[in-house]
Amino acid sequence: MAQLGEDEILKSTGGGGSEGGEKVVLMENKEEGHHPYAFHVSGPRNVSSPNWRDLISSSWKDGNYKRTVIACFIQAVYLLELDRQEKRTPENALAPKWWIPFKYKLVQTLVDERDGSIYGGILEWDRSAALADFVLMRPSGAPRAVLALRGTLLKSPTIRRDIEDDLRFLAWESLKGSVRFHGALKALKSVAEKYGSSSICIAGHSLGAGFALQVGKALAKEGIYVEAHLFNPPSVSLAMSFRSIGEKAGFVWKRVRSMLPLNSENQGSTDPAATSIIAGMKQWVPHLYVNNSDYICCYYTDPDGAENSQTEKENTRPCSGNFAAKLFVMSKGNQKFLEAHGLEQWWSDDLEMQMAVQHSKLISRQLKSLYSGPPQQTQGKLQ
Repeated sequence: MAQLGEDEILKSTGGGGSEGGEKVVLMENKEEGHHPYAFHVSGPRNVSSPNWRDLISSSWKDGNYKRTVIACFIQAVYLLELDRQEKRTPENALAPKWWIPFKYKLVQTLVDERDGSIYGGILEWDRSAALADFVLMRPSGAPRAVLALRGTLLKSPTIRRDIEDDLRFLAWESLKGSVRFHGALKALKSVAEKYGSSSICIAGHSLGAGFALQVGKALAKEGIYVEAHLFNPPSVSLAMSFRSIGEKAGFVWKRVRSMLPLNSENQGSTDPAATSIIAGMKQWVPHLYVNNSDYICCYYTDPDGAENSQTEKENTRPCSGNFAAKLFVMSKGNQKFLEAHGLEQWWSDDLEMQMAVQHSKLISRQLKSLYSGPPQQTQGKLQ
């Protein structure tokens, strides 16, 4: 990325652990039109705006197009906070250029009440802007609303709260104690009630992907399934490391226990009614975008071992398959971490990925609690 102008800005679009994230030294240019984060400078090159042809064949049905646009929406949230910090006016703000070409509008910002920083935004389909370009209706597959969540910004106005949540995840592999979790959950429930859960999605990058995963999971526990797109989601935590040690010890014990005579009192203890309910549940399958060279998210590619899927039967669905995610893996050989963890790679022209519905050890661990019992409410209430 070009270095322009005179005043340095230290920015990170990473997060999810105390290691920090992608650090990019930028130079503020006096001419905002050539700022390195201007859409026409660093945005996608081969993505067109919706047009009348989308009434026949929607661009949103293309997974590459959807991934690119949603990544741009997350970039817009990073820039909303930078625009606020640098006191940009609506005339020279950088963020709007990242949603306007796709016929969306900002309807709400999520603000951390502790430091006033913007950590998320809700973007809705802009019908008026679409009609102005003779797009008479929302293209098939285009969400009516997207909740986008940014990752860590290593700048003084927000670094304290961002790092606080990074450390929260590092220690506990959970973000539920954060005010940002509760704010994002409330916002997502609101748009789900307004538009229906099948018409919206949640997305995040790095630390924001961690929030998006846990917020989406919280709604899925209520039977409300929202499409989720998670870019470089954090997978590194002290809790995970300790749990891995415990799992290995637990597996050894289960192997020993399997050699012992079976107590007849424990036979047939599974509730058939509960099993029937669980087997009929819809499964929540988030989209994960990871890079093998990014040590913050690469552990999502570790396959689920047979011992996990066979021994923890009280937490698994009775049918095969267990817990899956649509996992999109990028591998470019030995990349530097800063490049591998960046958001910009997900709309690059030379992007090559492999996709598989994979039962990874991490995603199984994180999603198995969704299917240990019946949902608290049915999905139809928010449809």
